[in-house]
Amino acid sequence: MCGIVGVVSNAPVNQLIYDALLLLQHRGQDAAGIVTQQERKFFMHKAKGMVRDVFRTRNMRALPGDVGLGQVRYPTAGNAYSEEEAQPFYVNAPFGIVLVHNGNLTNAKALRSELFSTDHRHTNTDSDSEVLLNVFAHELERATRGLPLQSEEVFAAVRAVHKRVKGSYAVIALIAGHGLLAFRDPHGIRPLAMGRSADGTVMVASESVALEGTGHVFERNINPGEAVFIDLKGQIHSQQCAENPKLNPCIFEFVYLARPDSVLDNISVYQARLNLGETLAKRVVSTVPPNEIDVVIPIPESSRPSATQLAHLLGLPYREGFVKNRYVGRTFIMPGQGVRKKSVRQKLNVIASEFKGRNVLLVDDSIVRGTTSREIVQMARDAGANKVYMASAAPPVRYPNVYGIDMPTSTELVAHGRTVEEVRQIIGCDALIYQDVDAMKAAIGSLNSGITGFDASCFDGVYVTGDITSDDIVRLNENRVGQDEAGDTDTSRLALPNAQEA
Repeated sequence: MCGIVGVVSNAPVNQLIYDALLLLQHRGQDAAGIVTQQERKFFMHKAKGMVRDVFRTRNMRALPGDVGLGQVRYPTAGNAYSEEEAQPFYVNAPFGIVLVHNGNLTNAKALRSELFSTDHRHTNTDSDSEVLLNVFAHELERATRGLPLQSEEVFAAVRAVHKRVKGSYAVIALIAGHGLLAFRDPHGIRPLAMGRSADGTVMVASESVALEGTGHVFERNINPGEAVFIDLKGQIHSQQCAENPKLNPCIFEFVYLARPDSVLDNISVYQARLNLGETLAKRVVSTVPPNEIDVVIPIPESSRPSATQLAHLLGLPYREGFVKNRYVGRTFIMPGQGVRKKSVRQKLNVIASEFKGRNVLLVDDSIVRGTTSREIVQMARDAGANKVYMASAAPPVRYPNVYGIDMPTSTELVAHGRTVEEVRQIIGCDALIYQDVDAMKAAIGSLNSGITGFDASCFDGVYVTGDITSDDIVRLNENRVGQDEAGDTDTSRLALPNAQEA
C-alpha cells in the first residue's frame, strides 16, 4: 500500500503535491518522493522518511514546474531499506518517463526475466514498480515506433501492459513534454480518484481526501482497466483499455487502510465502518448478552466508527479507554517481539477508571498476528477490568495478501489453522467475536451496487486475479520486506492497530 498523486496545472505544483502527500501519509511512511517537469526537464527529490522530513525548503525550491507527481512508500516487496527503491522511478526512453505505483505485481519475477531476455531492458532494483515502468516504457516504444506521441498510442501501451502484467496496480506516470497518465488494473484493486480545482488544475490521487484537502472537487474515480491521459493543456482523454474489467476493490481499504473521511469507489469509508459496527453488533448479541457488558471501548483509531455504532445499537455506554501517544516512534520498526510488547504500552495508555470493576467490550478493526490484542487485553485486566471481551469488525485474517498489503505469512497469522476458541485462548480474552465474511461484504457492498465483488483474499482465500497458487504465495513471501537489517522478521505494518496515524 502506497499513496500516489499527480497534478497538471498552470502554476507551480511542488507545494500542492507536498500538501497532497501529507494527506496521504497514512498510506506509507518509509519513503517519499516528488518529480516535477519544466520545459521537458524532470526535477526529482526522494528519500527515506516521512514527507515532513524528506522535503526541506531547499528541496522544494529545486522542484519547479507546472506538472508533477509524488508518492509516499510503504514497501511490500523488494528492499525496504534501499533508498534507491524510493519512488518515483525514471527511464529516459522513450520520451522520458517517471512513474509512481500503488500495488503489487504477482508476476514480477517472470516480467523481470522477459525484460532482460526479450525486451532488452535493464532493471537496477528489486522493486516491482521499476519492472512495471519498464514494461510500460517498452510497450509505449512499440506503440509509437518513432512517431510523435498521441493519446491513442498511450492507450495502446496501457492495453499491452494489462495483457502482460498481473496483480494490483494504480499508476500515475509523467511523459516528458506530453502529459500525465493514470490507470488502474482491470480489477480496480487499489483506488484512484480524479478531481479539478476552480483554476482548472487537475489532480489524480489514491484517495478523495487528497483532492478535497487541497481545494479540488472530486469528479470521478478512474475505472478498473481505464487509462486517463491529461495533456499539458489540461485536456482529459480517457479510454477503457482492459478486455474484461471488473470492479473488485480491496475490502481491507474500507476496514482499515483508508482514512475515514475518504470516499473510495463511491463508498464512504466512514459509513462502511458504521455498517460493519451494525453487523458486528448482531454477532456480539449471539455470543455475549448485552446485559453482561458494562461499556464498549474502541482500540484507537480506525475502530471508532464501528464501536460507536455497535454501542448505540446495543444501548451500551461508549467510552474512550485508551489514549494514544502520537509522539512515540511507530511500533512496526521495533526489532523483535520483545521490544514490540514494550512499545504497545508506550504507545497506548489506559484510563483506569473506565476499566476498574467493569465487564468491557473492546472493539478493534481487525486482528492479524494477535500479539497486540493479547497485550491490550492484559492492559485492560491490569487496569482492573472484571471481564474483557474482544470484538473484531473484520473476520479472521487467515490468508496472506499478495496485492500490496504487508500481510504476514500464514504461519504468522493468529487465526490461520485455528478455531475462534483457540485464538481466544491465545489472546486471553473472556469472549472473542469476529465479523462474518459474507456480512462484511454485504455491509460494505450495499453502499455501491456497481461493485461486483471485493478482493477479500486475506479473509476468504479467494484471489480475484485468478492466477495465484500456493506455490506463488510461497514465492511472493520470499520477497516480502519482513526482515530488518538485524534479521528480525516481525515488522509487518499491520501488527499494530491503526497505522493511519503517523
